[in-house]
Amino acid sequence: MKLFGLLLTALLFLTSCSSPSHDHTLTISTTTWIGYTPLFYAKEKGWLKTEDIKLINVVSLSENLYLYKAGNSDAYCGTQYEHSVLKTQIPSLVPIILFDRSNGGDIIMSNHSIKQLQESNDKIDTYLEMDSINFTLLNDFIQNYKIDESRINYLNRDQTEIATLHNDQPNRKVLIITYIPYDTKLTENGFREILSTKNGLDLLVIDALFTRHEELILHKKQFIALKDFNNKAIDALNKNPKEFFDIIEPYMDGLSYEEFKHSLTDIEWINKDLSPELKERMRKASFPTKDLL
Repeated sequence: MKLFGLLLTALLFLTSCSSPSHDHTLTISTTTWIGYTPLFYAKEKGWLKTEDIKLINVVSLSENLYLYKAGNSDAYCGTQYEHSVLKTQIPSLVPIILFDRSNGGDIIMSNHSIKQLQESNDKIDTYLEMDSINFTLLNDFIQNYKIDESRINYLNRDQTEIATLHNDQPNRKVLIITYIPYDTKLTENGFREILSTKNGLDLLVIDALFTRHEELILHKKQFIALKDFNNKAIDALNKNPKEFFDIIEPYMDGLSYEEFKHSLTDIEWINKDLSPELKERMRKASFPTKDLL
């Protein structure tokens, strides 16, 4: 009987050691924003599988939010704008992993110059994803450049649909709020950049991974591994960008290697070290840092 008890104790000990520290696959939803491509790389390399992490790719920022709110993902990639929207409904929502800072990657495009838009009284057909950072960029534009908000004709579309627009009615006033890599097709279709987070828009746009605090506790080991995978993927990108691109190309919607490299100049990786200046801007923007891994 004593021997049986010892064997049972040993079995329970071994079972507890081998059992996972989480109760289900960690599901993360993301868009095709250039700053999230290290996650695609990690997925294609098979790293995510080793930690029971699943990546879901969606076509728009708003779809990403709806997916998370519906409970179909455990964490999502987004900006502080989406966080501020969801925080009112999910108080325990926190950023846990930083990816990048937009430095030209968020863009306002048009078929007219800013001066032409200001001097006209015509309605402006404005394409954007309403429940996203797009809305913040638009508000910043119309306030700083004195565009009457009543002239804005809001057209809520996802970025894949917006990218199909053509400047086939030059007299029509069109404004497009977008981000890389979708600007490439829009440029080919006759639109031009009039403002960006590098030129004319003094907005801090941080891309991060967000989750509930309770999910962070439950899946902490996986989240730490994910951060390591992200860092490892960025190191691979810096070492051999062509090899990196070849692996993530299926997610890039026809973007060429040269266009991909150019897009990288419009973001600043912040996965490791933060400059004192950026820390101060994040503090002033009330960006929470307490739970960052």
